[in-house]
Amino acid sequence: MRSYKGLLLLAFGLAMAAPAQAVCDVGPESAAANSASIASLAWAPFRRAETGWYVYAPRIAHEIGSSCAFGSRGFAAALARWQAARQLPSHGRVDVLTMSAMIGGWHAQRPYVRLRASGSCPAAPELSALAPATISEGYGGKLVLLRPAALASYRQMRAAAWRDVPVLASDKRWLSIFSAFRAPVDDAARCAIEQNCQGVVRANCSVHRTGLAIDLYVGQARGLPPESSADSNRIAMSRTPAYRWLVQNAARFGFVNYAFEPWHWEWTGEAPLPDSDPSPGEMVPDAE
Repeated sequence: MRSYKGLLLLAFGLAMAAPAQAVCDVGPESAAANSASIASLAWAPFRRAETGWYVYAPRIAHEIGSSCAFGSRGFAAALARWQAARQLPSHGRVDVLTMSAMIGGWHAQRPYVRLRASGSCPAAPELSALAPATISEGYGGKLVLLRPAALASYRQMRAAAWRDVPVLASDKRWLSIFSAFRAPVDDAARCAIEQNCQGVVRANCSVHRTGLAIDLYVGQARGLPPESSADSNRIAMSRTPAYRWLVQNAARFGFVNYAFEPWHWEWTGEAPLPDSDPSPGEMVPDAE
């Protein structure tokens, strides 16, 4: 990838456009705690142990409406206001209680999660009801299928990203699709082979069956594939201009993110199809 270090630098300038420095210098002393916990917080937000919250920092900043540095007093002040509005301890620290509330809100934005919480598993559309993306839209020329309206919204979103961030248009991998519709029978076979449908990185009733979910190329750490859920990979993605643009803009096109995976986005412009037979095994509504 051309000048990846340069893209990372651009990401910081793009997504965290410098506000008036005076605003970012004012706030509670808990800013120091955030500076430390961003790399040290021990928690398991998706039932898998993690250290730190850097992966989620761009989404936290967007949620609280702050463009200040993550360890600044201004960021802590914005977080304290968000906490107070939700009757949480308003100390301005990123902690497990605050993140539980925030992640719960992010989950609630996903129609798939709401459906799964009711004990239902959405049906898959017929192949004839799906539309193919172009070769250039599929990562590495992969053939991918989506419901037509979801594909149309994806195309509008990608075109807007390329206009706003020209460096993304210079490498056609950015925001290309490496996974979209997956037939339930294929997912079941993969679950059986890989034994990893534990509800964190793969669900036993995947949202990909709806034809409304896409996995987008938003970068990768050296030596890892773009779909790796390794923490180092997710952190690398959270720093790219592609991901940070999505955090700020994807909702305008009807897309919401599964927070554990920077690459995974779901279109909300149409509802999943009515319930099919509930899938066997443990129902975990927070996986993709």
